[in-house]
Amino acid sequence: MLRLLGLLITVLSAIAVAVVTWPQFFKLEQTFPFAQIVSVRGVVALALVAVALLALLLSLAKPLRGFAASIAIIAVLGAGANAAILGLRGLGSDGLPAETDTSLRVMTWNTAGEATPGDTIAQTAVSMDADIVALPETSEAVGERVAVAMRDLGKPMWVLHVNFHADVVDGPQAWETTVLVSPDLGEYSVIESSEDGSSNTGTLPSAVVMPVNGTGPIIVAVHAVAPRPADMTSWVSDLKWISDQCSSDQTILLGDFNATTDHMAEYGYKGGTMGRCTDAAIATGNGAIGTWPTDVPALAGAPIDHVMTASGWHATGSVVLTGLDGSGSDHRPLVVQLEPAK
Repeated sequence: MLRLLGLLITVLSAIAVAVVTWPQFFKLEQTFPFAQIVSVRGVVALALVAVALLALLLSLAKPLRGFAASIAIIAVLGAGANAAILGLRGLGSDGLPAETDTSLRVMTWNTAGEATPGDTIAQTAVSMDADIVALPETSEAVGERVAVAMRDLGKPMWVLHVNFHADVVDGPQAWETTVLVSPDLGEYSVIESSEDGSSNTGTLPSAVVMPVNGTGPIIVAVHAVAPRPADMTSWVSDLKWISDQCSSDQTILLGDFNATTDHMAEYGYKGGTMGRCTDAAIATGNGAIGTWPTDVPALAGAPIDHVMTASGWHATGSVVLTGLDGSGSDHRPLVVQLEPAK
């Protein structure tokens, strides 16, 4: 009887490890709690290592040796698989390549509203020579202060903005998304359906920003709702909307997706990850670096902030800025250098 129980626990353990390692295979990547667990692969790998060590200790007891050894093998395989996935996505690079005459630098940073000083945002964007800056959870007033500070530092920017509840005075800045665009790219404007919410993410605002003369990248600054148990349906709807935006070769998606690429298995089209767009951090060796939260080591965090590009652009470098973890936001900035596709 005990042997059968041990066999059952072993089989269930193997299934559980397989599901948390690759929920996409089981169509569970957008299902609670697997969506949340797979977001932090580094933590999953460490937890499985701990299970393996515990099982090895239990194997010292002769009656438990076979059962404990089986559990240890399953845990080691699971930890190895998660570590391999992290390694393939990229464990980090320190900087960006030298800029060229055609390069474009973009930055996304969920600033958590007023938690991050405007001067810090401006100095970071200027030091990285960002041409496009997506700032979810940043009000228009803060965006204007950032733009003024950037202008004073020699980098003027246009300020574009979406607010889902403009009639509410001093509402949460999570209801707002601000985008800064260099005048060197020409004049840009937010499309009407973004401003009025008729085509947008459902709970928190995204901003589709288009070049007025039709020449230049199409910028989609996104902010999907977090996958809390009560918001799972809205989260899935937001991801679908975001993927639908990447239908043009010139599209650049950037912002707080509140999702890792594990959650995007069903949204890729013609080799893309979200619609036609592919993840720039993965392409340049930073795809495993957690951008949230800042109070845990980067490899233990969730890479939920992304820059994704369609075929008109390719990424030549990226960096997750871990040196700003004490700046106030619970997200890390992600900066990517892009070049026009040949």
